[in-house]
Amino acid sequence: MNGYKHIKNTFKAEFKNQDIVAKSRIAGWKDMPVVAKLEKPTNIARARELGYKAKQGVFVARIRVERGLSKRQKVKGGRKPSKSGRFFAYSNSLKSIAEGRAARRFNNCEVLNSYYIGEDAKYKFFEAIMLDRSHPSILNDKVYSEVVSRKGRAFRGLTKAGRKHRN
Repeated sequence: MNGYKHIKNTFKAEFKNQDIVAKSRIAGWKDMPVVAKLEKPTNIARARELGYKAKQGVFVARIRVERGLSKRQKVKGGRKPSKSGRFFAYSNSLKSIAEGRAARRFNNCEVLNSYYIGEDAKYKFFEAIMLDRSHPSILNDKVYSEVVSRKGRAFRGLTKAGRKHRN
């Protein structure tokens, strides 16, 4: 097995067993802002699978999304009983919502891809790989330049999370 496979298996085992390390890490993420820029990915193996390279113009953002269904205000007035529900599923997945938040926060960047990194009782956490649209090292890279040329990928369902809802 290569090094990345060991890292991947360690990350999976840590999450499955709910180690003290994993719990304390997630507890620390709650105190951070909703969208936070990171020095390096938490799960390097998964980030590399999805196209992350440690070069200028490429960075990772951690996004916190509240779990559960969306809540509607209580209906007032006469309604059919079938229409008086208060909790509804989102039309997009929590992952695509996270990508959209990252794209709005860093509006000079494009979302390359994102992946799940953990959850607790209230939140799910994702990391999005972001590309700086105007950085020379990104514009000269053949793969990244094609991605950057499509503005607003996260909002138009062109990332991995959005493709599931487009079909």
